[in-house]
Amino acid sequence: MNSRRDIRNNRAALFDGIEEGGIRASSSYSSHEIDEQDNERALEGLQDRVILLKRLSGDINEEVDNHNLMLDRMGNDMDSSRGVLSGTMDRFKMVFETKSSRRMFTLVASFVVLFLIIYYLTR
Repeated sequence: MNSRRDIRNNRAALFDGIEEGGIRASSSYSSHEIDEQDNERALEGLQDRVILLKRLSGDINEEVDNHNLMLDRMGNDMDSSRGVLSGTMDRFKMVFETKSSRRMFTLVASFVVLFLIIYYLTR
């Protein structure tokens, strides 16, 4: 409701001198200039905000690209480690599937020796 009242007041101020038979410079003209200046300042503020948002979106895009590259490298590293691990597991399967007690004894003994060495080194 206030906006309608403001519009009526502005209209009345604009056309104030016309009804009397002549056009005169009223105070609405100076307020119009002030409104133009306010609009210019607001426009400059909006331009600054748009520039800031553009920079932020560019920074976000660059960060996303960097993270995508890092994730791709990590995925490739995981694939290569999966290949190495599957090869090691295949070797363990082959060792455990063979019925050679000598290989089994050598494997268990090497694990025990390795465990003891690590235990004494950390102690």
